[in-house]
Amino acid sequence: MFSDHFFEVAAKAMAAIDRDAVEAVANTLAKVRDRGGRLFIIGVGGSAGHASHATNDFRKICGFEAYCPTDNVSELTARINDEGWEGTFSTWLQSSRLRAEDGLLIFSVGGGSVSPPVSANIVRAIELAKQRGAAVTGIVGRNGGFTAQAADACVIVPTVDAELITPIVEGLAAVVWHGLVSHPALAMSKGHWEQIAAGTVQIAAQ
Repeated sequence: MFSDHFFEVAAKAMAAIDRDAVEAVANTLAKVRDRGGRLFIIGVGGSAGHASHATNDFRKICGFEAYCPTDNVSELTARINDEGWEGTFSTWLQSSRLRAEDGLLIFSVGGGSVSPPVSANIVRAIELAKQRGAAVTGIVGRNGGFTAQAADACVIVPTVDAELITPIVEGLAAVVWHGLVSHPALAMSKGHWEQIAAGTVQIAAQ
């Protein structure tokens, strides 16, 4: 049955994630926040949705000044139109005055590649971050691509089934980032339902 296979693959991939890498990402991001840096969360396709959701979590639960470049569709499409796809994130970061105190968190199945050029806008964003001394972290799949090569800390979701790379990586990326925002090094508050379960807040009357 496909459902059995899918969840078996997901379980094997999750079990194989390097826990030390998760800790390294958590500690790297904590240093960004503690030195007053901002966090820019980047992804394309389904990972852009992850980036938007994660921005909310890092702001609300972890107290980051965090931003997601793809949240403003007007600016995103203007940059694609005027400056080309490859420059969408790097020019956005330049306008945001990316500095050494800041950090990037990349969501990407392949991690980006210089040759052949895949997710080149992610590659250029990372290159800019490295030039300016900003921290680079990522949650990626396969061999991690350019993100894993250049990052200060990176979690790689391993390939267990070559027919299920994208859904497993994107699904477990969400598990990893929720683990990060729940991590004692990063979490400054609990989620609303955890507060309710602890009896510290009341559900608003309808």
